[in-house]
Amino acid sequence: MPDHTHHIRLLRDLADVLEAQSETTDAPFTPHPDTQAIISTRHASRGQLNYAVPEALQLQRRIRRYNADSGIPHGDIVALALDTFLRAKGYPPEPASTTA
Repeated sequence: MPDHTHHIRLLRDLADVLEAQSETTDAPFTPHPDTQAIISTRHASRGQLNYAVPEALQLQRRIRRYNADSGIPHGDIVALALDTFLRAKGYPPEPASTTA
């Protein structure tokens, strides 16, 4: 019978790492630290994002209400929400180029 001790130890280590990661994500909607740094930089280059969305979702009204409650600018609300969603789905931003 083959010895699977090594594989069992690796699987247990992997399970421990995954468990530790799941414990650190207290809120699934917490923005990524890199995103927070970019948003907090008022001199960050910005671009217009225009997409037609279903009116029934009342996104514009909800964004205005959230802005009134939180003071976070409309564009930052959209950027934080989309970045959090896309990262969760496995689409993080590409690393910044280190070549000039």
